[in-house]
Amino acid sequence: MTDDTLPDLGELERAVMQLIWSGGSMTAEAVRERLPRRLKESTVRTVLRHLEEKGYVTHTVDGRTYVFHAAQARGHAAARAVRRIVNWLCDGSVEEVLVGMIDAKMLDQRQLEVLAAKIKKAKKK
Repeated sequence: MTDDTLPDLGELERAVMQLIWSGGSMTAEAVRERLPRRLKESTVRTVLRHLEEKGYVTHTVDGRTYVFHAAQARGHAAARAVRRIVNWLCDGSVEEVLVGMIDAKMLDQRQLEVLAAKIKKAKKK
């Protein structure tokens, strides 16, 4: 499975990923305690195993405890999701997506200037 073809996430999987991205490394018990829904630890372990199979998390072992980590930063996962949308709806045209976001008032002039500065900086690297 390539980076561009990671599967989409379900609602509970997204909630777990938000916790891991926000909290860094976490055990299944720590995830369970922080979820707004009360779930059994076995359910959380199953979700974490599915996220690992999908390529979103990895784990290390501390004693007998699995410690889960995001396989990539939240921004990278978001960029992949946007890339799928760009390819699916706009025939790969990022420009069309950005113009649509401006038309929908999702980006204002200040945000565009900040983005332009970040793009310029990234090009220099």
